[in-house]
Amino acid sequence: MSDRRDGAPEGAGDDGDDATDPSPDGGHASATPSTHTVRLELVDEPGQLLAALHPIADNGGNLLSIYHERGNKTPRGRIPVEVDFEATQERFEGIVEALRSEGVNVMQAGTERYAEEVTLLLFGHLIDTDLSDTLSRIEACESASVADVSLAAPQGTEEASSARLRVEARAGETDAALAAVRELAEEKELRLVEPLMGVEA
Repeated sequence: MSDRRDGAPEGAGDDGDDATDPSPDGGHASATPSTHTVRLELVDEPGQLLAALHPIADNGGNLLSIYHERGNKTPRGRIPVEVDFEATQERFEGIVEALRSEGVNVMQAGTERYAEEVTLLLFGHLIDTDLSDTLSRIEACESASVADVSLAAPQGTEEASSARLRVEARAGETDAALAAVRELAEEKELRLVEPLMGVEA
């Protein structure tokens, strides 16, 4: 994993706005630019990083640094990228919305964190039903992020396999994350074993 933190590309995010310029909302305190961080998940293909930076620059973000973790893949085989930039709170919210509308998976945005963690077990024909698709659709639920996957499969795809998923959910949204996994398991005829909640070990 690389620990090199790159500076923002020359000119990226520089739309002529100075950080002290008043914003269209009249220069209220909420319009004061501050530093924000988004953690993205990108496909390891040429041009993906640049495409993800455009929504930030195009929506008034001033890029500060990019941490491109090429040596550390996510469970879906993608690359985590951490981007720091300056923007007002209003523009920050617009940037996150723009990233998601462009299909960029935002794993974390500012103080929005995946603070709760559950471990689930899935049994069934995971390979035949496209495990990559299963993981992608869990990630598509804004409440959840797949932190780790452990697959146990016999040789070939004829037999049932099992997967242990460590799923991180946003604070207070664990129920929504579990509901999304339940629905997906039912659709794909997979057996889901959920964690016991509220039981002391």
